[in-house]
Amino acid sequence: MDQPPPELSIVIPAYNEERRLPETLRRVREYLSTRPASAEVIVVDDGSSDRSAAVVEEWRSKFAGLRLLSNGRNRGKGYSVRHGMLEARGRIVLFTDADLSAPIEEADKLLAALGDYEVAIGSRGVDPSLIEVHQSPLRELAGKVFNAVVRAVTGLDFTDTQCGFKAFVREHARIVFEQQRIERFGFDPEILFLAKRHGLRAIEIPVRWAHDPQTKVNMIRDSLRMFGEVLAIRWNWLLGRYPKKRQ
Repeated sequence: MDQPPPELSIVIPAYNEERRLPETLRRVREYLSTRPASAEVIVVDDGSSDRSAAVVEEWRSKFAGLRLLSNGRNRGKGYSVRHGMLEARGRIVLFTDADLSAPIEEADKLLAALGDYEVAIGSRGVDPSLIEVHQSPLRELAGKVFNAVVRAVTGLDFTDTQCGFKAFVREHARIVFEQQRIERFGFDPEILFLAKRHGLRAIEIPVRWAHDPQTKVNMIRDSLRMFGEVLAIRWNWLLGRYPKKRQ
């Protein structure tokens, strides 16, 4: 007999995360042990060249509900999140970065908000005093410029679209990830744009956050690509690639 779907799915995109995954999985397992609801954890291996997939397989025997998905080759964080979100079975689906820059315990804040909203996103911008380790001044400036461009191009009014800590009510949000097209770091504004387009109520919630100097985001290369991807959101919309769901 098939198992009933879990209440919560946690999706973790991973690219060459062999060193960080053991501690991340330990912390997630410990967090879930304090919650009465059932849960699954999905690690999406994005074509890693290290032992990321092997680490997850080793943990499966001691972590009930842990699953491993593979992209086959490197496709990008956006593709990995989309892959995991569409494979998730939980009523609520949350994705988080493999470095847990936002501590997994902060998920309680997002999950509590999903009684009144369909989307809850972690934010560094609402209450910057919660940032425990800041990025470099140049990275923070680039983030502010990027947010201004996102607002101008998409009409979104969030102070921080890029925090890798977001939760969705799966039933309502599935269409968002079905229509998502951006596969790399610029996918966050796209899924929030799609959520708004499909009438999902979203709330921005301040969370604790600490910058990890081992971040995979390249300051110059990825920033330029992300600006182009924001423009692609507008272009996709104009071309009718985000059709509204039928009532």
